[in-house]
Amino acid sequence: MHAKVRNCSRPKPFCSKMYLITNGDCLSEESHEYHVEVNWTHDRVGNLVIEGKPTIEIASPPEFDGPEGIITPEDMFVAAASSCFMTTFVTFSKKMRFEYKSFRCNGIGTLEKVEKGFQFTKLLLKTKVVVESEDLKPKAERALELAGKYCLVSNSMKCPTHHENEVIVE
Repeated sequence: MHAKVRNCSRPKPFCSKMYLITNGDCLSEESHEYHVEVNWTHDRVGNLVIEGKPTIEIASPPEFDGPEGIITPEDMFVAAASSCFMTTFVTFSKKMRFEYKSFRCNGIGTLEKVEKGFQFTKLLLKTKVVVESEDLKPKAERALELAGKYCLVSNSMKCPTHHENEVIVE
């Protein structure tokens, strides 16, 4: 079966490229790989190495016998969704051509014991965007909605992501 190439049916602010259509699915013409290396140093501690970026010391969380004060995989899980949501919001705000004064997202991941051990059962992203005027509120609200829908990291996670968005005028 041959794939057809056509314009994507995603909302215009999100997509202006051609996408490959296979079996009715909309797929980017590109794929990307991200490489990391983790090296054990001692006890439950190691280093996360990403070429060309600062090394990050990582460890098990204190709840799982790790030391205090070191970034954990659980921290990075919540941070990945929160930071991706921010960058997706920034992308939409640029495409929608509106500016905002500030963006803050507090992520809360709930880790629970389930049948197979521990896993994240939900993720809550509490976001506050400040805009200069009342007429920018609908655009900011729409950009937040689209960011929630198209955030690739939270869309790749097994647990559901919930959003509490607030847009205020200052």
